[in-house]
Amino acid sequence: MSEVDTVLVVDFGAQFAQLIARRVREAHVYSEIVPHTITAAEIAARQPVGVILSGGPKSVHVPGAPELDPEVFELATPVLGICYGAQLLAQQLGGVVARTGRGEYGRTALEVDAPSRLFDLAGEQQVWMSHGDSIAALPEGFVVTARSAEAPVAALESPARRIFGVQFHPEVVHTPRGQDLLKRFLYEICGARPTWTMTSIIESQVAAVQAQVGDERVICGLSGGVDSAVAAALVHKAVGPQLTCVYVDTGLMREGESDQVVDTFRRHHGIELIHVRAAERFFERLAGVVDPEEKRKAIGERFIREFEVAAQGLEDARFLVQGTLYPDVIESGTPDAARIKSHHNVGGLPPDLGFELVEPLRTLFKDEVRKVGEQLGLPEEIVWRQPFPGPGLGVRIIGEVTPERLATLRHADAIVREEVKAAGLERDIWQAFAVLAADVRSVGVMGDERSYAAPIVIRAVTSDDAMTADWARLPYEVLERLSSRIVNEVAGVNRVAYDITSKPPGTIEWE
Repeated sequence: MSEVDTVLVVDFGAQFAQLIARRVREAHVYSEIVPHTITAAEIAARQPVGVILSGGPKSVHVPGAPELDPEVFELATPVLGICYGAQLLAQQLGGVVARTGRGEYGRTALEVDAPSRLFDLAGEQQVWMSHGDSIAALPEGFVVTARSAEAPVAALESPARRIFGVQFHPEVVHTPRGQDLLKRFLYEICGARPTWTMTSIIESQVAAVQAQVGDERVICGLSGGVDSAVAAALVHKAVGPQLTCVYVDTGLMREGESDQVVDTFRRHHGIELIHVRAAERFFERLAGVVDPEEKRKAIGERFIREFEVAAQGLEDARFLVQGTLYPDVIESGTPDAARIKSHHNVGGLPPDLGFELVEPLRTLFKDEVRKVGEQLGLPEEIVWRQPFPGPGLGVRIIGEVTPERLATLRHADAIVREEVKAAGLERDIWQAFAVLAADVRSVGVMGDERSYAAPIVIRAVTSDDAMTADWARLPYEVLERLSSRIVNEVAGVNRVAYDITSKPPGTIEWE
């Protein structure tokens, strides 16, 4: 990424680093997350225009609390510490962080003393706090620029050294002027250029794929999801007819999705596509399987076998495209993350397939992937498709997966998605879907007769990245339409329930 300026976000734990990195990229500046064990020499070698120290769950006083190479502060690179990052830089540079026993959590009034390089206006503004300790004494050469009721040093800076710290979280939406503060740090203090755009991403990745692949044949396993779809479109832009896509139709997709995938890539984009119709073989493999992990394993193994058979006809293919995203690389926590993404597609394609991986999206977050897809001309129905588990509807049936049960669930799921879209909520909700509790029966009354049928559970959540999620507060009228339509239109269902469990403690999927 030498053609764009880079800001390094030092990760001190929790989810703060990812959110900060995304906010930096929203300002059109490229960012990467690095571990707190990174050395000053390693940072200098990367030549970033700025370094941001993230928040974290620990106190600087806890034994074993993460620290930073103190030589980082001696580099000429500007530094911004956020929450834990601000306390850490204060402590490591000779200040005092006190355990006052009086923290601040949530929306807090901040009093800015005077305009500074970080703050454009003096006076009171709202910020989001989450701290127990407080900076009690400044390091030499620093001044206080803002304070709050329980944080006498809510912001500090040393303009001469270009080191800044804020006790609050500018990266969260609950800090209204937070993004403006980050932009001032990026543009005015770091001198970063806002050149990280969708056009620059596409151009750089096209060039990278061309350099890696040359004139060799490339194969891509389409899953039907947005990640593999955008990866395929991007690689096709780079190498054209050298790309062949394999779409293994498991029979476990949502209503109309298989036809849409084939139509989009084969007819509209002119990409060579091998459509493997394998539904019967997947149902045979799933016969009698009830345990969720056994289901996933069975579906994954069958997928790999089907992909292997299809790939045998492409003996000259040396490269395999995968839709690995940046969160996958971060979460794995190992250098090997770039080589294999074990949970991609259905069961993960094993490294012994003998292909060299092409991962054009591995520096991108999900929202960036969607924007790239739009710019590449993929239809909205694919680009904005909600996340879908690799094993498909097979893990949204509680109990054995059969063609009859799948038809029931597919119909109910289509109603859920139709009504959420009709209500204009599709882009506000991370996922909305139906679960068939096939092994559960409840008594009902339908047409003056007693019924004894299975329930449908509706699950809808809001999230930014699926690491945490909250149950969506769907309007009552939407829930009413969902219940009425599912019971009236889907045979074998006499009850609808709504899951109001957040993640944690629950997960988004039921299995």
